[in-house]
Amino acid sequence: MTAFDYDLLVIGAGSGGVRASRMAAQSGARVAVVEAGPLGGTCVNVGCVPKKLFVYGSHFPEAFEDAQGYGFTVSPPSFSWATLRDNKTREIERLNGVYGNLLSGAGVTILRGQARITGAQEVTVGGAVYRAERILIATGSTPSLPTIPGIEHAVTSFEMFYLDALPKRAVVVGGGYIAVEFASILHGLGVDTTLVYRGPLILRGFDADVRGFVMGELRKLGITLRLETDVQALSRDAQGALTLTLHERSSEGEDEQARSGASTLTTDLVMYATGRHPLTEGLGLEAVGVALGEDGRVLVNEQLQSSVPSIYALGDVINRAQLTPVAIREAMAFTEQAFGTVAVPPVDYDLIPTAVFCQPNIGTVGPTEEVARLKHGALAIYEASFRPMKHTLTGREERTFMKLIVRRSDDRVVAAHMVGPDAGELIQGLAVAIVAGATKAQFDATVGIHPTAAEEFVTMRTPTRLDPL
Repeated sequence: MTAFDYDLLVIGAGSGGVRASRMAAQSGARVAVVEAGPLGGTCVNVGCVPKKLFVYGSHFPEAFEDAQGYGFTVSPPSFSWATLRDNKTREIERLNGVYGNLLSGAGVTILRGQARITGAQEVTVGGAVYRAERILIATGSTPSLPTIPGIEHAVTSFEMFYLDALPKRAVVVGGGYIAVEFASILHGLGVDTTLVYRGPLILRGFDADVRGFVMGELRKLGITLRLETDVQALSRDAQGALTLTLHERSSEGEDEQARSGASTLTTDLVMYATGRHPLTEGLGLEAVGVALGEDGRVLVNEQLQSSVPSIYALGDVINRAQLTPVAIREAMAFTEQAFGTVAVPPVDYDLIPTAVFCQPNIGTVGPTEEVARLKHGALAIYEASFRPMKHTLTGREERTFMKLIVRRSDDRVVAAHMVGPDAGELIQGLAVAIVAGATKAQFDATVGIHPTAAEEFVTMRTPTRLDPL
């Protein structure tokens, strides 16, 4: 008779936790997963899935306008925020049920409540104590908010999915992909939108050419960008309007005194998207000796094992790459080494394809040009910028940007970046080629599909920049 109630107890039923639970259970392990909220975690409930549904919705006004260039007369459309919001919620509730069935069908026990780790192999949930040979922390992350006066008047991405009404004016604070996506969603739904960011370029961590190109496209849409600007305070008046007190810093080369200073901005809604932090508070990790980073992340080794040998962690809570597919891949790696379920390659954090669903979309795989040059040496850079064929009839001034980064020493393509419609869909296929080690000559030898935007990736012949060997 084993001394353990479970071979594996997972804390958190998000994408990573659910995948690890199912795979471990299918290998014959006795598995339980603890979750206090709806099943599916951030991605299903207040992240990827509802956000993508809102992205789809935000494109319809543009589509109605574009239809006129193709001979369609569209009556002035009306929009119901409540319909979009509630239809989205019904879909999320359906997915909650799907996740429950997946877990139950695999033989996983679902424990409802808040978990607290009370020993190296012990978890307490709602007064009940469970012993497990291994504990896996997959609690994810949550939005971070700064400590400034009036911050209680702001909302985060979580609340954006359940607003009672759509505002006429909105300010999104932040410059990362979540901020840019929500600014695009709000603008697409007809909201007068301003993006406020403390730095000179949005989308830190993305390729510099992509960052600059996206900023230009957002401005063309009519989104106001307030860069190098800090929010110092928020306040709400008797009528419900919000006022942001701002401090604008001078750009390099400008007269500091001439441009720096305080200003205000009045709006109806303020959304903060200034980062996320791992959800480890209240788990009792410090008491059992689990080492944490300064941001609260669980520190793990290459086997995703914490400083306590029986406790593991994956996904956003280890803060290596806060992306759903990464958490799922980490879950597969964990269950393979712990239970031998299926052979999977180790997680490669250098070649993670990703997309940003702003307007237009961003798709990227591999390092930025700056990082690639440090890692790979001399590069050949290929770029293309053009007006999509669709817009030759719509009259829209939107443009597409594509970029390939090639290592000159062996002609290997090490990165691809794109800004344009369906960029994420296009980049996924390129990611396979780049992970497989394809060369630029092999790209060139591939017949393009005409007429598509994708063919540009195999027809770029002349480098725009060529580093000396």
